[in-house]
Amino acid sequence: MPDLSRTPDDTAAVNALRSGVMRLSRRLKHQRVDESLSPTEMSVLGTLARCGSATPGELARKEHVQPPSMTRIVALLESKGLVGLEPHPEDRRQKVVRQTELAEAMLEESRRKRNAWLAELAGRLDEDEWATLRAAAPVLEKLAHM
Repeated sequence: MPDLSRTPDDTAAVNALRSGVMRLSRRLKHQRVDESLSPTEMSVLGTLARCGSATPGELARKEHVQPPSMTRIVALLESKGLVGLEPHPEDRRQKVVRQTELAEAMLEESRRKRNAWLAELAGRLDEDEWATLRAAAPVLEKLAHM
């Protein structure tokens, strides 16, 4: 594994990557369909969309929040009709959180809006920049899931 803090060029590249990813992430978060949902609530819905139904405890671990916080988030999402609770198939003391059709539709609209915004930005790049970004996309995806 390379040590990317050895040279000033590597240090500068890591700094630029961190800064660019953070700024782009913040700007993407502002491209929301439903302004009444917090970024955390949107993240929970995204996790349910990607990973499927989960217990509140599993969601808390995946979202890096404390279980009591996740219980509150799930209750808010349930009150908005975006998730439903079902009995756990093996442990009746637990509930399983699943997203509703309303959440699926909202997430799809949110993806569409964010993709359109990002495509408009990428359309301002020249061909070489776009080719570089296209090649970097799988690497960024890998970093995001490490």
